[in-house]
Amino acid sequence: QAQLVESGGGLVQAGDSLRLSCAASGRTISTYHMAWSRQAPGKGREFVSGLKWSGYSTVYADSVKGRFTISRDNAKNTVYLQMNNLKPEDTAVYYCAASRTYFGGTYSNYNYWGQGTQVTVSS
Repeated sequence: QAQLVESGGGLVQAGDSLRLSCAASGRTISTYHMAWSRQAPGKGREFVSGLKWSGYSTVYADSVKGRFTISRDNAKNTVYLQMNNLKPEDTAVYYCAASRTYFGGTYSNYNYWGQGTQVTVSS
C-alpha cells in the first residue's frame, strides 16, 4: 500500500507560482497512475490532474489547463504539481492520489490518498 505525503503549499498572491510535491513511501510509484485533486472551502472535492504510470499521458481539469503541469520523478518516488499564474479560485486543500488500475478524471476512483496541503491565493 502506498503512503502519500503532500508538501509545498502556502500563501501566495494572484499570478504567483507554487510547486506541490507528493512523496510516496511503502511502494514505488513507478507502477501507479497518479493524480491531484482539490477541495475549496464549502465545496466538494474536484479533480485537478492525472498522470499515467508510463508518464506519457496526462489529463487536466479545464479550470487549470495551460497553467498547471503534473510530472513525476520515479527515482525520488515523488509526483509534482507545478502551478503557475495562480488565481484566488485555486485556493483549496490539494490532495495527491494513486491507483494501480485507474487513470482518468474521476478522483474517487483513485485508491490511495494523502492528507493534503493548503494552498491559499490572495487577490
